[in-house]
Formats: sequence, C-alpha cells, structure tokens
Amino acid sequence: MPKRNFGIFFEVAVRGRTSSVEQEMFHNVLKQIDIADALGYDAAWFVEHHFTRGFSHSSAPDLMLAAAARTTKNIKLGLGVVLLPFLSPIRVAERVATLDIISNGRVLFGTGRGASPLEYQAFQRPFEQSRQIWEDHLEAVLEVFNADGAEVTREGQFYNIPGVSVLPRTVQKPHPEVWVASTSLDGFLAAADRGYHLLCMPILKGIQGLGEDVTQYKRRLAERGFDPATRRVAMMVPWFITQDGEDIEDVVSAFMWYIRRQVNLVAPPDYRDAQHATYRVFGQLAAGMSEDKALEELTRHRMIVMANVAESRKALEEFFEAGATDLIGQFEVGGLPHDRTVSAMQSFARDVAGFAK
Repeated sequence: MPKRNFGIFFEVAVRGRTSSVEQEMFHNVLKQIDIADALGYDAAWFVEHHFTRGFSHSSAPDLMLAAAARTTKNIKLGLGVVLLPFLSPIRVAERVATLDIISNGRVLFGTGRGASPLEYQAFQRPFEQSRQIWEDHLEAVLEVFNADGAEVTREGQFYNIPGVSVLPRTVQKPHPEVWVASTSLDGFLAAADRGYHLLCMPILKGIQGLGEDVTQYKRRLAERGFDPATRRVAMMVPWFITQDGEDIEDVVSAFMWYIRRQVNLVAPPDYRDAQHATYRVFGQLAAGMSEDKALEELTRHRMIVMANVAESRKALEEFFEAGATDLIGQFEVGGLPHDRTVSAMQSFARDVAGFAK
C-alpha cells in the first residue's frame, strides 16, 4: 500500500474584532504547528486570502511558515497557495527560495489563481484573464528556479525579468514540489496537463463528485505521459473528533459560521451545477433549513467530518478510496478555541490515523 500522508491546514480565522483576539490566534496557530510536528504530521499548509475579515486573516502565509521553520524539525511547510496573478514572479521565486533555505528544504510550493473578484480589483488584475495570468506567472517562476542563479530574461503582461540573476537559490532541486489548488474540473485538468500535484476539497461537490473529478485528473495525467502513481492528491477537510457525552455546541457554531462564509469565497462566480451538494445544502439553508439538517447533509457528503473515532476512521478510508494520497485535516475552524483544536489534532493522529509518535 502506498504511504498515506497526513497534514494540517490553516485559514487563521478570527472570531472577534479586537486586535488582541487576532494576535492570540496567530500565536496559537504557531503553537499548533509545533504540536503537529511533534505528533508526526507530514505537512502544515497555509492559505492565502485577502480582505476576508473573520474568515481568514492569512494574507502572508510565507511569513507564518518562516516562523514555523525555526521551531519545527520535520514537518513540510506548504504554501497553500501562493496567489500568483497578484505577484511578481521575481518576488515569488525569491521568497519561496528563502523559505526553502530557512527550512532546510521543507517547502511545498502550492499555487493558484484565486476565486475572488475583489482581490483582482484590489491588485489591479483582470479577473477574466486569471487562468492565463496564473499559467504565465507559474512558468516564469519555474524558469527562475531552473536557471539556478543564472540570468533570466522574460517579459509578461504584468512583469519584466530583464536579464538578471534571481537569488537566493532553492535547496530542493530543481525546485520544490509544485501543487495546484482548484475547485473545478477545468483546474484539475490544467494541473494534470503539466504533471502537477493536486490540492482539492470536497466542500463544493461532496466526496462522490470530488472522486469523479480526481479520476479524470488521473486519466488526463496518463494521457499527457505522466505516471498517475507518482502524482499526489491532497484533500482538505474541516475535521473534529467528538467524544461521548461531550458538549460540542461551540464546535457546531464554529463549523457552521465557517462553512457559510467559505462557500461564497471558494466557488467561482460562474460555478453552477444543480448536482453539486453545496448548492443543494446552502440553498436550503437560505430557505430556513435547520442547523441539525444542514450538519447532516454536510457530513453525509463528507464536506466536513464531525464524528467520533469510529466514524472518523470510516470517513478517512472513504477519502483514500476517492483517490486521495494525502489527507489534510483542517482542525482550526471558524475561530475554534485553541484547546479544542489541539484536542482534535491529537485524537486524529493517535486514534484515527494512528501515526502519532
């Protein structure tokens, strides 16, 4: 059986308007990465979002990972993802390489184009050209990495590399692993066309629809001459392990607050499919669906996992059967208290996945 990989994922949600609450969350997240490293998690991933008050204050993931690099030893550090259309390829290459050096070669280079028109407006990029900009910027970053310090000359619509040596150089050669995050089948196939690893989540389609798309991703890999067995698929899932008799009202509140906000952020504006579980669930929510019914639907489609150890083990197997090679638990959900997050991380590692050191 191929090695199963387990990671953690951070949005850095902030429930509260005060600076002290925000600061506490950042420091708690860094503590959680140290705990994950000690437990034996394979990777810690940070999202990049902008202007998403409360939902995610993770606008500088490379800085968080740089801090984590100095206090951890083994855990990989995942940029999940760098929003390439908003950044100069020069700056991306410089910062990723610096992080790779600081961490002694533990960087995972996740990339994406984002789904927020507001971000494109603020960073003065045409949203309708998002895929083309992303592809061009990624090719430019990889050209810099492959040059390994030699001069690079390249010009794009929003950047110019005028025959310069871009330094420092990455520890990993020719460069850190490239991962692509996507919520659409088109994005999956674009990643497969280039042989990149895949970051995905069941929040839009549920596990069945996601598994179908992963099958097409692997089929496209083979068509393009890449061995699907050498490519990884990471599924990111909000997860909490319940205990018998435990009051989880605060957990339910945090999950529902988070999910209601997330669906509007991760779904592209033109994303419409009556078969997708998200639209069914949240359309009913808007019409007055009860919280209990919403949770039932979300958990049934494995868009989230909020379950005891036995049910969590069952869910884990379903994700790997759907094509995952990596399962990334999001335990920091909706401003959940630090002790709740750590408890879920520990129980998942010890009781569900069974890899805790």
